[in-house]
Amino acid sequence: MDKHQVQNIIKETFESAFDKERFIGFIKNLLKRIEESSFTYQGQFIPDAYKPYISSLERIGKFNDGENRIDILIVKLQKETSLERARTMQRNFVAWYLNGSRGSEMKDAALVAFVSPDEED
Repeated sequence: MDKHQVQNIIKETFESAFDKERFIGFIKNLLKRIEESSFTYQGQFIPDAYKPYISSLERIGKFNDGENRIDILIVKLQKETSLERARTMQRNFVAWYLNGSRGSEMKDAALVAFVSPDEED
């Protein structure tokens, strides 16, 4: 891929309204080899402390380079202000996810797209 194509992918991904397929394409270009492994948490599967802020969490894939395990997530927020004013809550939610609180193994990191309800941001 040439420099112009890379710039185009970055610009389209970060300067346009959120688009799941565009985000997945960006991730596949960034990490080259992801294991597509998806699931969605919503409703009762979101901890009570985060329900006012988080509508759903979707894992779209996993990346493992032999040393680090990284999950690729899309987190849909309840309201637009959750995107701008609640960075601490967002960090805590991802920390909850990474530490295996939901009954699975711990992860080293997550690459997360936080999406406002209207998906324009």
